[in-house]
Amino acid sequence: MRIFELTNTFPRKEYSLVDQILRSSRSVCANIAEAWRKRRYPAHFVSKLSDAETEADETRVWVEIARRCGYLTVEQEDELYAAYDIILGQLVLMISNSKDWTIR
Repeated sequence: MRIFELTNTFPRKEYSLVDQILRSSRSVCANIAEAWRKRRYPAHFVSKLSDAETEADETRVWVEIARRCGYLTVEQEDELYAAYDIILGQLVLMISNSKDWTIR
C-alpha cells in the first residue's frame, strides 16, 4: 500500500514505471498467498515462494529507478528497501525451512 501511495505522486508520463512497480509489488503478496494454498505440495510451495522472492527483488529495482528519476526521496527509497529486506529475509527463511511450513 505504501508503494501505491507513493506512486500516486509520480508524473502521468511515467505510467509504465508505475504499472511495473505496482505489478511487481502486488505480485509478492499474491505469490505468498498461492504458496500458502500449495503447502500440501512442498515443491509447489517453494516455487511460489521463489516467485515472490523474485518479484520482491524486482520491486526494489523499480524503487531504485524511481529514486534515480527523482520521483522518490532517498529516505523513501530507504524505507521501502528496509521493508523489502525484511520480506526477502522471511521468504528466504521459509524457503530454507520449507518442511516447517508444509502440510505433511
